[in-house]
Amino acid sequence: QVHLVESGGGFVQTGGSLRLSCLAEGHTSSSSTIAWFRQAPGKEREFVAAITWGGSSATDVDLAKNRFIISVDNTKNTVYLQMNSLKPEDTAVYYCASKANGFLSAQESGYTSWGQGTQVTVAS
Repeated sequence: QVHLVESGGGFVQTGGSLRLSCLAEGHTSSSSTIAWFRQAPGKEREFVAAITWGGSSATDVDLAKNRFIISVDNTKNTVYLQMNSLKPEDTAVYYCASKANGFLSAQESGYTSWGQGTQVTVAS
């Protein structure tokens, strides 16, 4: 079982940047996938981006306009989410999740391990 630990959240002004990290403790499969989801107050959790440990990635089309970039460092068992040009509507709890295969999916149901989440707050 993979244990996921997010970090890097915080408070930023509009237009600022943050880099979230997701440490996958106990990760052993090179074919598994890590994804980022987020949940804003009063809203359902939504897909942000996903990446395999081999480096194949997918990002939500609305966020993919060079604002959010997902990457992986296999030497550190860590997946990153670089978030640039942040907007107040990006305010949410960001979660990372993992699943045992390399199929990039935006569906929550496929992910079996979840982190505790990290809060991102963007001030207007």
